[in-house]
Amino acid sequence: MPIPTEFRNVTAVAKANVYFDGKVVSHTILQPDGSKKTLGLIYPGKFHFGTDKAEIMEIVAGACLVKLDGSTTTETYAAGSTFEVPAKSGFDIEVTSGMCEYICSFIP
Repeated sequence: MPIPTEFRNVTAVAKANVYFDGKVVSHTILQPDGSKKTLGLIYPGKFHFGTDKAEIMEIVAGACLVKLDGSTTTETYAAGSTFEVPAKSGFDIEVTSGMCEYICSFIP
């Protein structure tokens, strides 16, 4: 399934989610079915995120290196690729150059 380029009939939350002194910024969108996504940007750096719910991360533009909690390997994800993060877990994400754009879908 291709990564979406737009979302229709959603509610966009104007207040940004700002992490790591502005190096990771996202906006929440709420879909008609009640599901939630965030659309975000990650600037160069290495960051750790914890998860409450399971997530699917879709890379829209740029690239990143990801190491899931408990894993010994780091994977590279470029535009058009996705990765999943289990609930009650976390991951390290690193952008080495440019900017990485993503869609994060929260799985109930």
